[in-house]
Amino acid sequence: MGDEGRRGHGGPEVSLSMIRARSLVAALALIAACRPGGPGGGPASRAEMAPQAAVGGTVYEVYAVRYGTLPSFAVRSLVAGADSARRMDVALAVWLLRGGGRTVLVDAGFYRDKFIRRWTPTDYVRPSEAISALGLKPEDVTDVVVTHIHWDHLDGLDLFPKARVWIQRAEYEYYVGEGGAVRNAGIDPEDATMLAALHAAGRVMLVDGDAREILPGITAYTGGRHTFASQYVGARTRAGVVVLASDNAYLYENLERGVAIAQTFSAEENLAAQARMTTIATSPRLIVPGHDPAVFERFPAAAARAARID
Repeated sequence: MGDEGRRGHGGPEVSLSMIRARSLVAALALIAACRPGGPGGGPASRAEMAPQAAVGGTVYEVYAVRYGTLPSFAVRSLVAGADSARRMDVALAVWLLRGGGRTVLVDAGFYRDKFIRRWTPTDYVRPSEAISALGLKPEDVTDVVVTHIHWDHLDGLDLFPKARVWIQRAEYEYYVGEGGAVRNAGIDPEDATMLAALHAAGRVMLVDGDAREILPGITAYTGGRHTFASQYVGARTRAGVVVLASDNAYLYENLERGVAIAQTFSAEENLAAQARMTTIATSPRLIVPGHDPAVFERFPAAAARAARID
């Protein structure tokens, strides 16, 4: 989510007029590029873009796991052009995928005291504790897919001692320098040091670009531009392909109204990514935004703090 909300913005904010002027063009261009023979060397068909449910393929159970709430958060920091008076309680969540002998987290949440003191989350437990509702211990997690380097998605990585970490190479190299130095603003210095140490230990797998199947049935996509090279995930489930958007679409409001996220390098690219998600997911209802508490109303409870996404 970054350093925005109650305490000021942490990234470029986009204007609503700019979005309305160019959003349709961007979305149509993206969709055209994904058709057979489309320009730019994009995927030739939907089948090439998404991990489709298939006989014999790895199928995952997917859960949204809520580990806290940020109360009275500024909606303007989530939805471009929203009324500055609007506030809402936003969900803090990670996503857990189980299948093929793997237990995969998408994002790792946060736990360091400085973030808890600054943001004062309510109903908070460490993400490593929140997954216990599904009968899991931190050491059971085999992989963590980091969608981007913001504190509330990256900070908890070292809570999971046996997990491999999957992050876009471009994201890592843009933000993390030699020895964990911060190359560009957006990543917390302590998190940069931690991520570099995991890399030095051989636990970080750098993903080279878009539409990469990083694990059987799990594909990473780029283009959302929440951060320099943020990624989102498509996962094969019994219901088809689920898209875990993370902060590339904060809320259902972004997706359903076709409005860019407020914190992005490019509103046009973000909107195009949101349009693309509808071609990857089996159904629009299977596109899961990053911070919307309504996720836990739209999908059935699987355990305390957890909803099953399928």
